[in-house]
Amino acid sequence: MTPAVKIIKKAAVYYRLHQYDHTQSNDQYGREAVEKLKIGAERMFKTLVIEMDKTKLAVTVIPVSMRLDFKSAAAAFHVKKVKLAKEKDAMRSTGYVIGGISPLGQKKKLATIIDISALNHETIYVSAGRR
Repeated sequence: MTPAVKIIKKAAVYYRLHQYDHTQSNDQYGREAVEKLKIGAERMFKTLVIEMDKTKLAVTVIPVSMRLDFKSAAAAFHVKKVKLAKEKDAMRSTGYVIGGISPLGQKKKLATIIDISALNHETIYVSAGRR
């Protein structure tokens, strides 16, 4: 059981786990999940760890069908500039591997924003902490 699943269980939030076999050679994790689970890309959300002003990390949760708008992310966090965090920094901070970073149950609590389009759906899909 991943930290993400433990957190959501403890919070008594309704959830359902959806599993599939990950193809090792596929590094398009979100798109692979969309295809294998047969769901719309607008409901599958990816977790991206970003670096703000060269020192602080934060988390953005956006649909797999979207690309991160760095200017909008910077504005949402009230900073000048953001960029994707280095993989090693993202893994160290969250405790998860790339392709399996969950917005829940991370090692360090990071400021997090979720794309407003999540409100368009009764449920959304996010990583539970495994590829």
